[in-house]
Amino acid sequence: MLRKNILAKRHGKERRAFRTRAKIHGTAERPRLTVFRSSKHISAQLVNDDVGKTLCSASDVKMLRTDKPLLRATNVGIALAVAAKALGITTVTFDRGSYLYHGRVAAIAEACRANGLQF
Repeated sequence: MLRKNILAKRHGKERRAFRTRAKIHGTAERPRLTVFRSSKHISAQLVNDDVGKTLCSASDVKMLRTDKPLLRATNVGIALAVAAKALGITTVTFDRGSYLYHGRVAAIAEACRANGLQF
């Protein structure tokens, strides 16, 4: 019984992510900013879907764990925006995946916007 619930939850997450990504496509001029959130860490990357290549990424894995999760997510957004500016990228398409636009996911988006990326 427990295994059935785990599979149903996983299937729902994949279905939500597919529904979100069906409407989004990243190019070299306007890459897709995708967010991955786990229980401990959060990461984001810019992806060119035409080539299937990651242009730049940022993660909180090497950041101090003493910070609050929202502060770490904000720092990831700032780091990603700085890396994108270094590559000459100013506009992106935001891909939240299967996550709600709330909390850490929203903190990354707001930090990227505050540091010059346009969605």
